[in-house]
Amino acid sequence: MTEHEPDHAAIAEHVRAMLALLGDDPARQGLHDTPLRVAKSLDFLTSGYRKDPIKILEGALFDEQSDEMVVVRDVELYSTCEHHILPFTGKAHVAYLPERKIVGLSKIPRVVDVFARRLQVQERLTVQIANALAEALKPKGVAVVIEARHMCMMMRGVEKQNSFATTSCMLGMFKSDPKTRAEFLNLIGRRPEL
Repeated sequence: MTEHEPDHAAIAEHVRAMLALLGDDPARQGLHDTPLRVAKSLDFLTSGYRKDPIKILEGALFDEQSDEMVVVRDVELYSTCEHHILPFTGKAHVAYLPERKIVGLSKIPRVVDVFARRLQVQERLTVQIANALAEALKPKGVAVVIEARHMCMMMRGVEKQNSFATTSCMLGMFKSDPKTRAEFLNLIGRRPEL
C-alpha cells in the first residue's frame, strides 16, 4: 500500500506523447481531452494501491462461535493485466471457516476490489485475497477461486475469444481436508478435480 497520489497532469503528458508516437494527433478534437481522461481512469484502476485490505477487514470483525463455512460467490472483479495494461474480468468465489471471528459480508467484495484495482496477474490476485482474509480473521481455513477472461488473450496474441483462466488458493482446512475442499467447490458449482 502506498500513500502516493497519482499526478494526473504528469500522466496526461506521457499519454499525449504516447498518442503521438503511435501516429495520431493528440491535439485533434477527439483526442484533445483523452490524456487527462486516461490519467483519471488509470488512477481509479490502480486505486487499490492506496487502500489497506487488513484495515477494511478489521473494521468489521465480530466475535462469533460459528464454525460453519461462509461463502461469498460470484463477486464481479475488474482488474488490469500488468503485462499489457489490458483488462481482465471475472468472478471471485471466496470462503472461510471461522475460528472465533466473522467479518461483515460486504467486506469480502471490498477486499477483492482492493487487490483487483492494482496492476495484477490473476495468480497473485487469488493468493493476495486469501492471505489477507487469513491474516485478519485467523480462521480455520480460506479458499479463493477466480475465473476470468483476459483481454490480452482475446484482443491480441492468441486471440482466443472463449477461453478463461481459473486459479485457486486453498489455506488451512481447505487445503488439508478433501471433504472441506469438496464442499466449497460444490457450493460454488465446481466439481473437485481428481
